[in-house]
Amino acid sequence: MRMGVAVLLAAGVFAAAAGAQQTRREIVNAAPDAADDAKGLSAKVPDVYAIPTEFARVLVLRFKFDTDLLAGLEKMVQQEHIQNAVILAGAGSVRGYQVHQVSNRDFPSKITFVKDPTAPADLIGMNGYVLNGKIHPHVTLANPDHAFGGHLEPGTKVFTFAIVTIGVLKDGADLSRLDDKSYR
Repeated sequence: MRMGVAVLLAAGVFAAAAGAQQTRREIVNAAPDAADDAKGLSAKVPDVYAIPTEFARVLVLRFKFDTDLLAGLEKMVQQEHIQNAVILAGAGSVRGYQVHQVSNRDFPSKITFVKDPTAPADLIGMNGYVLNGKIHPHVTLANPDHAFGGHLEPGTKVFTFAIVTIGVLKDGADLSRLDDKSYR
């Protein structure tokens, strides 16, 4: 009987150690001006609006083994002089990841960072924007147990390869308020 308990204890310790690579941390993502988090809705801000634009060109990016996905995107946005774009698709695999997701419903917003540098996953989707040269990418990842995702963070390293397609917008579209959480 004691041998069975020892085996179960050892298995539990091993399982805990195997899962110990994943870390989580939550931060408050307060607005630079605290008054912005406290303000309500403005009748001057429409519920929804459209920004007419067109693609100037489409770029297909390929990332090799062990490349940091976010750093590679940043490099290409700078190298290709991209100001505004739509991230249309992404596919491939990663050898580890870091993402963040929103983790509350009231202002100031909170975000939870989830990091596992040793967990492989398929990159089954990517979307997002480049807004005035700033990248806002989201990824969907999957392993044999579940799909998950969030905002792409540094430390998401490519495994076999990654392919990302970006539609670069023509100059002139004003996308400055799209990701402004205080514009409400």
